[in-house]
Amino acid sequence: MLHAPNLTSPHGFTTRFGGVSQGVYAAPDGSGGFNMDGRAIGGGQDDPQHVAENRRRAVGALGFAPPDLALLWQIHGADVVEAQPDQTQTADAQVTDRPGRLLGILTADCLPILLEDAEAGVIGAAHAGWKGTLERVAERTVAAMQRLGARPERIRAAVGPGISAARYQVGVDVAGQFAAAGLGAHVREQQLDLAGANKQVLLDAGVPDAHVWLSGRCTFEPEFYSHRRDAGRTGRMLALIGVRA
Repeated sequence: MLHAPNLTSPHGFTTRFGGVSQGVYAAPDGSGGFNMDGRAIGGGQDDPQHVAENRRRAVGALGFAPPDLALLWQIHGADVVEAQPDQTQTADAQVTDRPGRLLGILTADCLPILLEDAEAGVIGAAHAGWKGTLERVAERTVAAMQRLGARPERIRAAVGPGISAARYQVGVDVAGQFAAAGLGAHVREQQLDLAGANKQVLLDAGVPDAHVWLSGRCTFEPEFYSHRRDAGRTGRMLALIGVRA
């Protein structure tokens, strides 16, 4: 599990290593894979018991139990909800100020963004693909955190592994939409820098530059699951952040 140096809340970004999944979900060295998604995707589906064990290990490593975990049915939008433990809500971001809750975001090329205002005890987690980035899901997450007492100038954000610009070519239409949204600087020769675009969105929301950490890791690396690299038949990582009980 990877950790961001700027966050103090229990958190982490999983990789393909450390689990029990097999087949296309296994780790690159053939050991058990750390797949976090049990849905039928790309013509395949992992063993639900393997996924449950993987999740138990991930949340346990941060001092939580599976019922503490709040997940989302992510639809590439920008809706933000208040986290509900042991439930799956339809949205692409969630926030909480309740102790004992753990927020989770599933990814396999899109960006996971974890946020905290440690002083206010408020956290957030967002899923940002190109559509969510255009709709400024990270900025909406910051706004939702403010409603719980957070302040943008205190918020720290960690942008986890996602597809890099070198691996992410987009069409003319998408490039044009980013230009129209004021994010055109992050598309060069139709290569989209999702991490850079989301950093700009966070800065526009009032988060200080020094408070934003980018992992710099690309999901095409063997250590991660990648929807694009594996033609859709792959697992999912889980980005986690929680409030201690």
